This record gives sequence, C-alpha cells and structure tokens, in this order.
Amino acid sequence: MASHRANLRDIAHRLTIPNLRIFQQGRHPAVWLLAPLVGLATGGAAILFRLAIGIFQWPWLGTMTENVAAAARQQPWWVILLAPAIGGLLVGLMLNYLLAGKRTGAVPDVMEARINAGRGLGLWQGFLNAVASALSLGAGASAGREGPIVHLGASIAAAACTRLNLPNAGRRTLLAAGVAGAVAASFNAPIAGVLFAQEVILGHFAITSFVPLVLASVTATIVSQAWFGNVAAFVVPAYEIGSYLEVPAFILLGVVCAGVAIAFQVAMLVTDWLARTVTMPLIARPAVGGIMIGAIAIFFPEVLGVGYDTTDAALKDQLPLLLMLALIVAKTAATAIALASRFGGGIFSPALYLGAMTGGAFGLIATTVFPGVGSSEGLYAILGMGAVAAALLGAPISTTVMVFELTGGFALSMALLLTVSIANGISNAVLGRSFFQAQLETRGFATHEGPHRVVMKTIRVADFMEPVAPGDDTTLAEADREAALRSDDTLETALRVFDAGGRDRIPVTNPADRAHLVGWATQVRALGRFNKALIESSVEQSR
Repeated sequence: MASHRANLRDIAHRLTIPNLRIFQQGRHPAVWLLAPLVGLATGGAAILFRLAIGIFQWPWLGTMTENVAAAARQQPWWVILLAPAIGGLLVGLMLNYLLAGKRTGAVPDVMEARINAGRGLGLWQGFLNAVASALSLGAGASAGREGPIVHLGASIAAAACTRLNLPNAGRRTLLAAGVAGAVAASFNAPIAGVLFAQEVILGHFAITSFVPLVLASVTATIVSQAWFGNVAAFVVPAYEIGSYLEVPAFILLGVVCAGVAIAFQVAMLVTDWLARTVTMPLIARPAVGGIMIGAIAIFFPEVLGVGYDTTDAALKDQLPLLLMLALIVAKTAATAIALASRFGGGIFSPALYLGAMTGGAFGLIATTVFPGVGSSEGLYAILGMGAVAAALLGAPISTTVMVFELTGGFALSMALLLTVSIANGISNAVLGRSFFQAQLETRGFATHEGPHRVVMKTIRVADFMEPVAPGDDTTLAEADREAALRSDDTLETALRVFDAGGRDRIPVTNPADRAHLVGWATQVRALGRFNKALIESSVEQSR
C-alpha cells in the first residue's frame, strides 16, 4: 500500500511540477495579476475618452450626447461649416508640435507594436493621441472612437510592462489585454473584446492568453457599466427571421456588403494617396479637411462624428430609402477625407454605419418587392452592420460577436454568420487583406507572407528616387546624413523611415559615400512604386 501511494505521488509530481515550473518561468502569474489592473485603467480611460468627445462637442452643438445629427440641424450653416475646420486647426497644431509621428495612432499602430512586444508605445504619446482623437471626433470628424481607445489601452498595458522583466510572450499578452479591455469598455462587449484582441492583435487563439484577456475585459466592462449602465449600444426591437425563403436574400446582402466594404477601403486608400500629393503645411491639413467635411454636413449632418445616432435610426426603421443610399456615399466621402486629413479616429464605427445604411436600404427594397416574405429593414440593417465591418476589418469572428452584443440580436445568428462570411470572403478574394493590413504595408510592415512582402524587399530606393539635377549641390551636412536613406535600401526600410519621422521627403546618399547626395525619396513616389508593383504581380499571377 505504501509503495502504491509512493507511485501515485511520483506520477502526480511528474504530471504537475514541470507544467507549474513552465507556468512560473513564463511569468504567467505576474501577467494574470496585472491583467485586471490594466482592465481597470483602460475602463476608466474609455469613460474619460467618451466624456472628452462630449466636452469638445458641446461648444458648437450645445450637447454632450451622441444625438449629433439632431443638434447639428439646429445650428446655422456657417457653424457646421467652420466648427470642423477650427477643430482641425487645433488638431494640426497637436500633430505638428506634440505627436512624435506627426499623425494620430489607431489599431494598426498596436498591430505594429505587437511585433516588438509592445515596445515603442509610450504612455504620454498615447494620452496625447487620445486628446487629439477626442478633439477630432468632438469637432465633427467622421471617424470611429474604437481606434483611439484601442491605442490608449495598449499604451497603458505597454507602460505596465516597462518596469517588469516580462518575456516577449507575456508582453504581447498584456498588450492584447489592454486592447480587450478597451474594446469591452467602449462597446459594453466583453466577449467581443477578448476575441478582437486575439483575432486582430495577437493573430491567433491561444489558451495561455485567454485568461488574462478575460480578466482585463471583464474588469473594464464592470467599470464601464458602473458609469454608463448595463445597456447595449443600440437598443433595437426583437427582430426575427420571417421565413427560410429569405436565405437567398441574406446571401445577396453579403455580396452587396462586400462591394460597399471594398469601395470604402479603396476610397480611403486613394484619398490618402491623393492627400499626400498635395503640398501644404501639416497644421493646415486637418483644417482643410474640416472645411470639406463641414460642406458635406451642411446637406447631410448625419455624417458628423461617430454617427451612432444615425446608425440607431436605421436599425429602428426610421430612415427613408433615398436618404440611406445618399448617406452611404456621403459617409464614405466624409470618413475618407477625415482620415486622409490626419484627423484622429478609427474605422469600425463608420463601417457599422455604412453596413446599417446598406442593410437598411436593401431591406426596404426586399420588403417592397416581396412584402409577404421579407423581414423588417431593421433586421437587414443589423446584418449589414456585421457584414461590412467584418469585411473591412478582416475579423469575422469578433465582429459577429460584437454585433450580437451591441444589438442583443442573438436570434439572428444564422443570417448574420451567412452574410458576414460571404462579405468577408469576397472582400478578401478581391483585396487580399484587411484595411488594417493595408495601412501597415504603407508603413513598411507586411503581416503575412505573399507578394506584398516580396515587393517591399526587392524594390530599392534607387528605383523610385528623384535623382539630383546636374549642377546641384551634392554634399550633405552631418545631421542630414544621419536621417538620409541609401540608394540600396529596400522599399520596406524607406517606408518605415517615412512613418517613423513623419516626413514625406528624405535625402538619398551614395552607399559608398554617405556625404554624397544622389537623389530625393518622396513618400508619394514610394507608395506609387509599391502599388504599381503589386498590380503587376497580381496581373502576372492571374495569367
């Protein structure tokens, strides 16, 4: 009997002790303890961020609520035209003098920081980024609030890692915990916060990261609910699928939403490229963009800000068909202008907005053509929200769950999964990447193998630089040599240098003589060469 007990103890020892030792060596206990603290901090930060938007919004709209469109209709036209421009001027001053990269940060910056285990995200810069983004949204810039909050949550988590000697895996997990808490607190969606952090930031679903993400997400949600209450972002009627005969309509809606998501992404990328070709002081860029957004808002005040009030109206069958169709175009233009003008903000809320307009318009048409079969347009608006957002973000799982949590529409699971999968599949087949991945590639970071990475590593600066004219001074000062590119540097290196310094024109030197200027590299020409090579690669592979 004693021998039997000894054998059992030996087996238990061999089964448990090595695992516990690995658990301890990976510093998992420290990560578990820090995760709820990060969730607590990000929950508080999310509350303050939303309050800051209302504070910046109040002077010109007279309200701190999300009823922006209704408040804007009560203002003179010149207020709507000038308020975004004045806000844009203040944002431009922050970009020029306070923000290190001369732009605001969002989800792609966190994805980039994940590569370096959170290094490069500073708490002070995260705070300034949040202020600039809150000012942008409060001034009426057409963008979302999730990107800045995710960036701020990740910055808080990165700061928590600064004084601890955590391994890279632990740092990445804690970084993702900050993101999970930020998403959960912002949208009152704890499950979606966990899934978004794993699907978009970490890029995988790992058991070791699940517990810290849940701890941060739940803690942040509790903090948010203590302030805002336990209510969904959109309170909609209890919609139900009328008939299985609607399944073909759900499939067709997925195709339509894919088209809207693709058009939206292309519009943002093209507008950003066009904005880079225009030479003007950085301070003036958001102000000019603000004038353009204000001009659109005079006719369509629904495009201002985050747009949750208009999205909610679509979910409740309160918008006419022609208005929803017009808002798809107007919101796309306003958001593309806002982001190209370097206003702060994300793309998730505009994606939900466009999806709701697309689904609502589709539903109105469907119920008119098939009155005895088609469900309410509000139901199709919910499906459209998930489909457009998932296709744009490249995150079908977390987006599906987030729409469930935002609307409480769990009864629509079959239809939502169908439209989301089709929209995401078509968008990926056409563009091959999410908008976040496209943004990272313009900065010299390819998150997956393929033609994008090959192109960035094979093109050299000499392939797209502007050679110096004969007779020009070709001697560089010492300070300029340190900031210069070499003609044999790769496109990947050049894009990273452009992004890190916030500059759009950099001198190029001879590799053998760093004091000898041989040309100038511009960000516009670099991106143009990158896009041209991608098109050539795509054409070659399709033949």
